[in-house]
Amino acid sequence: MAIHQDLLGGPPPTHLPDDPEPRELLAGGTAPADVAAKYPTSSLAWAQLADEAFERGSVVESYAYARTGYHRGLDALRRSGWKGHGPVPWEHEPNRGFLRALRALARAAGSIGEQEEHERCSQFLKDSSPTAAQTLG
Repeated sequence: MAIHQDLLGGPPPTHLPDDPEPRELLAGGTAPADVAAKYPTSSLAWAQLADEAFERGSVVESYAYARTGYHRGLDALRRSGWKGHGPVPWEHEPNRGFLRALRALARAAGSIGEQEEHERCSQFLKDSSPTAAQTLG
């Protein structure tokens, strides 16, 4: 894959390496907690746990799961050459776990009254992937 900058001179998009096993297990109905235990670096598993906790009203638990997925994603982004800003395209499926965790963190932060974190994460999501921000709401 060629590294390039966009036409305005910004950083190139970051594409996380594909790790299909957690995605396939989740798609096949394996419990997200089991996937997270087997693949603790999977932002997707943590994001799924965050979503499920939020849906059942366990907002603090959702926040903790989302924060874990977010930090695991930041680690993966940095290993992939990300320098703290620039596109993380939703269109690249391996990026979706991080982006979902980021959205879940923003949502949970807002729900517990952590407005600054909610705003920071919401803006980070929009800056990373406008498509993700729109798709995830």
